[in-house]
Amino acid sequence: RKPTGRQTGLPNLSQGTMADISRSLEQLVSISDQRVKIEQYKTALTGYLSAPADTASLQAFVEHVAGEAVPLSVSRVVLLELAQKLPSLPAAQRKTIGLHVIDRTAARATSFEEAVSTIREHIAGVYEEEEEWSEAARMLSAIPLDSGIRQLSNDYKVEKYIKIAMLFLQDDESVNAEQCINKASLLLDAETTDPALMLQHKVCYARILDAKRKFLEAATRFHQLSTMQTTAFGSRSISEEDLTTSLQMAATCAILAPAGPQRSRLLGTLYKDERAPRLPNYRVLEKMFMDRLLQQDEVGAFAATLAEHQRATLDDGSTVLDRAVVEHNMRAVSRLYENISFEELGALLGIDAAKAEKIAWGMLLDKRLDGSIDQVDGLLHFARGGSADHSSDKLVAFDVQIEHICRSVEAVASAVAKRYPELAAPAPA
Repeated sequence: RKPTGRQTGLPNLSQGTMADISRSLEQLVSISDQRVKIEQYKTALTGYLSAPADTASLQAFVEHVAGEAVPLSVSRVVLLELAQKLPSLPAAQRKTIGLHVIDRTAARATSFEEAVSTIREHIAGVYEEEEEWSEAARMLSAIPLDSGIRQLSNDYKVEKYIKIAMLFLQDDESVNAEQCINKASLLLDAETTDPALMLQHKVCYARILDAKRKFLEAATRFHQLSTMQTTAFGSRSISEEDLTTSLQMAATCAILAPAGPQRSRLLGTLYKDERAPRLPNYRVLEKMFMDRLLQQDEVGAFAATLAEHQRATLDDGSTVLDRAVVEHNMRAVSRLYENISFEELGALLGIDAAKAEKIAWGMLLDKRLDGSIDQVDGLLHFARGGSADHSSDKLVAFDVQIEHICRSVEAVASAVAKRYPELAAPAPA
């Protein structure tokens, strides 16, 4: 008669000293029927998991199962069972036991790939609860997605790469995040990839550009997200609030981007968006688009809304926002003056004359400012006269001012109609 899983001759494996546990496990090794052996090991595992937390006993069980004495065909099944039941343990014990399994199976990691991968996901979840974002990302990064041992869909791989990238971004590790999102990009297919993953990829990529201070590119990506007509992406849907948040991120990144024609065009696009007046940074956006000088109180209020990486300090000791404001005010000054001394320019920009000259020189070199420098007299000359470009600028500015007035009148009319609907009623025939 074959032994069964309900056999009573075996000791209770969920209790006793370490010596008792060791002897009990040795008895399981001697069972010849593999099916029964697997069931007995599962019964033992259930006993450990259902008993009061006993980390040492569970670790002893793992060491035994992962050892050479237990056939691979048995240990693989039992450790996979442990991996699936690991969430039933408290978070601290879940992490301790999970890390112990990873350590004990390291020499034969490919043999236990499915179990270890599942355990890594559980441990990463614990790290997320502890807000150890980089540790969670590295734990997931160690999951082999291209080993060929497991048949994984491209969507599964894309989901994991995006998840890892987002976790790295939580700790501002933009380089590692970019490496992951680039791997995900290679697997995307417009026809077969889950639309929800396509959306997450776009959002993650925009955030990476923002984190790497590629603000102009990030602003463009965020603006594209804010103007999407489709709001349903498979299992995920986008609310109007999400679209407005993307627009706000686009405006913030555009404000922080280096001054120049490309940014001016993007600022114009954002400024003309009918949702723009409701943004908290609208006042700064408007002044930058209209080439008006920004005051310190306005800059300070805007700085309070920025994320940590957007307040980063540059090599010269200034911040990203300082640079953006100085370059913007430089262009604003170019609308007011034909020429100006660097001492006076520095006073207007809130910096010294030497730094003002250095910034002006860089903007002229990058063709983000039209003019020339007279080093003999210490003057900055701005391009003026009857050039076609200057005339075009005047016409654009005039058009924008007219549009601004029309929008203001429309806003007042809408407010009046909302408060006094009887005034908006059509006149009787």
